[in-house]
Amino acid sequence: MERYSPTTIESKWQRLWEEEKLYQTDLSQTPKFYCLVMFPYPSSDKLHIGHWYNYGPTDTFARFKRMQGFNVFEPIGFDAFGLPAENYAIKTGVHPQKSTEENIDYIRKQLKQIGAMYDWSKEIITCHPNYYRWTQWLFLQLFKNGLAERKLSFANYCPSCKTVLANEQVKEGRCERCDSEVIQKELEQWFFKITNYAERLLSNLKKLNWPLKTKLMQEHWIGKSEGAIIQFPIEKTNHLIEVFTTRPDTLFGATYLVISPEKWRRSFSFLKTTSEVNQYIKQSEKKTYFQRQFSKEKSGVFTGFYALNPINKQRIPIWVADYVLPDYGTGAIMCVPAHDERDFEFAQKYHLPIIQVVKPPKTKEPSLQKAYSEPGIMINSGRWDGMSSEAFKEEVVRYLSQKGLAKKTTYYKLRDWLISRQRYWGAPIPLIYCPNCAKKIKEGERKNFSKGELLNPGWIAVPEKALPVLLPKEVNFQLSGQSPLASVSEFLHTKCPKCGSPARREVDTMDTFVCSSWYFLRYLSPQLENKPFDKTLVNKWLPVDLYVGGAEHATMHLIYARFITMVLHDLGFIDVEEPFARLYHQGTITHKGAKMSKSRGNVVIPDHFVKKYGSDSFRMYLMFMGPYDEGGDWSDYGIVGVYRFLNRVWTLVQKVKQNKEKITFNAKLEQKLHQTIKKITEDLENLRFNTAIATLMQWLNLAYNNVKTVDKEMLDTYLKLIAPFAPHLAEELWHQLGHSNSIFKESWPHYQKELIAEQQVTIIIEINGKVRDKLTLPSTTKQKEIEKLAQTRPKIQQYLQNKEIKKVIHIPGRLINFVLK
Repeated sequence: MERYSPTTIESKWQRLWEEEKLYQTDLSQTPKFYCLVMFPYPSSDKLHIGHWYNYGPTDTFARFKRMQGFNVFEPIGFDAFGLPAENYAIKTGVHPQKSTEENIDYIRKQLKQIGAMYDWSKEIITCHPNYYRWTQWLFLQLFKNGLAERKLSFANYCPSCKTVLANEQVKEGRCERCDSEVIQKELEQWFFKITNYAERLLSNLKKLNWPLKTKLMQEHWIGKSEGAIIQFPIEKTNHLIEVFTTRPDTLFGATYLVISPEKWRRSFSFLKTTSEVNQYIKQSEKKTYFQRQFSKEKSGVFTGFYALNPINKQRIPIWVADYVLPDYGTGAIMCVPAHDERDFEFAQKYHLPIIQVVKPPKTKEPSLQKAYSEPGIMINSGRWDGMSSEAFKEEVVRYLSQKGLAKKTTYYKLRDWLISRQRYWGAPIPLIYCPNCAKKIKEGERKNFSKGELLNPGWIAVPEKALPVLLPKEVNFQLSGQSPLASVSEFLHTKCPKCGSPARREVDTMDTFVCSSWYFLRYLSPQLENKPFDKTLVNKWLPVDLYVGGAEHATMHLIYARFITMVLHDLGFIDVEEPFARLYHQGTITHKGAKMSKSRGNVVIPDHFVKKYGSDSFRMYLMFMGPYDEGGDWSDYGIVGVYRFLNRVWTLVQKVKQNKEKITFNAKLEQKLHQTIKKITEDLENLRFNTAIATLMQWLNLAYNNVKTVDKEMLDTYLKLIAPFAPHLAEELWHQLGHSNSIFKESWPHYQKELIAEQQVTIIIEINGKVRDKLTLPSTTKQKEIEKLAQTRPKIQQYLQNKEIKKVIHIPGRLINFVLK
């Protein structure tokens, strides 16, 4: 009997599938199904098991949809810009282009070993000019429409990577790439105005078939707060301090104001303060946002100035404290220690007044043992005493707005997307700074300038026909906090495309998340030369039907991709406004109980296991380890069990092929097969791969014990069921059974309803020979299960209470009798 040889079979079918172009999708056909995984980042030279866990099971689902009759598009590419390649260049002298291309070549071979039905004719690589040309085009669309702005801002800065990081790239105050402590640095940076889309990003979440946890994470990140801006006059000046509050009902209890150090320095430096205040501000600005937000010990300093509470004209002190951040609200807060825990602790530390103005509804005597932050009844609030605090929220804003001292406002925690990076290995920002044009705009000339050019005087868009702005090959990677592109004179110095004057190029490159914010559009037409994407194809194929990737991207890639899609929709480039209809997060594969990492030395590289057991075994074992959204712990031994299962599938087919005897019809095996079809179909629709594989194993066991009753038609059906899970094995056995077409051109099996129903029987339950109850059960139910179910019946429990069962009499299909002592 011919033995199962996975390496021989898999290389054979991978070659034949490629020659036949089996997986090149005709994008004109319907019904469409766009199945997408988050594309790999070639930061190292190998795919690890985590990548496989994303790609293998998703491909199984894609194959299933194809066999269901869908025209499945499953593309792949490489997210190829970024810090690791550049850091490697600094360390070794190997140019990022070279190391990246070598890694891509290796990973491409690994991806092909998976045997996935990727349409390689649609491959994209984000560091190639034919891709980043259109990333630059995307930047220009936002710039021209006033959605890209250069502004001075405190930014997260990694001293080790020597570049700015977005808030999302800072984890507990440390760089997510190198784990160095992040500092705050004031720099001019480019931002995309994602805050303009905050409400839409929030409200659209309701439409999406996404994991609830991910939607809640985005909701929290956007952080909508409804409240009011209230103005506090600064005593003995003509100046005001504006604060944002969600609790205007507590205004009578505001006993001091706190301003962020940055806000004080920028807006109130004209007020002369002591050296103590100035020193505190300098020290505060050295702290990271993480340190300021999460430090248990709150600190501050009194400025020496007072403001007037607009509701009662009470004189209240103005403090500077670093727990107030400059980029939320107005950078200043009114402090009501009786009704905010943080303010309460601060007031106690610095002996500031605490006045309770809201009391619990059912409490007679107010208490100041701790802050009370819930709604209640107004007290110590003048003529509004006794009113509910919720009603007073509206009343106080209405009252102060009539005096010009308040207005309703909504704020969002979401900050504009910082896209500047002081690094080489990224898409150059396609802008040129022209002092002459800056002067014209400042002198009032506005004609012939776009919104972006007027918003950012002096910054001129590179003409679209001049794209791409190419990365120079030779640069100095030894960083000084400035982009390596600044070291290339022929890149830096140029002429203004508007007026022809001497000018300089922007030397910052774009955050790599800009590259990945639109790649799913480019997949549909990667070789298109005159446009970034084909609008007709995008409108037909978007949104992506299933998008699979890690939950860690919830507040980075996933929110950026939604924003960019909305912008392109609003500018008329596409008709869809949400990129991903259904999102699924694969779980995490651990090893020896811990998350895999190089530092722990527990990373599993698939290559050895694929060579020894085959791609099909490796893929199936990953799916069998546990629920797909949970993952599981890798075991070298566990894959052996799956390998044995596939060997048994192989052997069963060989035995049936060799059987020359007349096949006896086996109704039980036929019924079990149709039940298997139903279960696997339902499991695959819900990505329950582990239980689907268990069902495949159950039928195989039954077939093995009844091999002489297994006919070719049964095997054909079974091979179709196993094909998405073990594509190479299924294809080989399919052809061994005499078929000439690929199994993946076949239709998914349908079960017959009349065959899946179990025959039901009524079981009489007796106690000492007397009928006490009855049960209706499948005829195949075993005696032990019948006993267990019978004893759970309330009517039976009353007879069995405190009694010992002497004997059980079972007449199959008819009765069960408990004989008691």
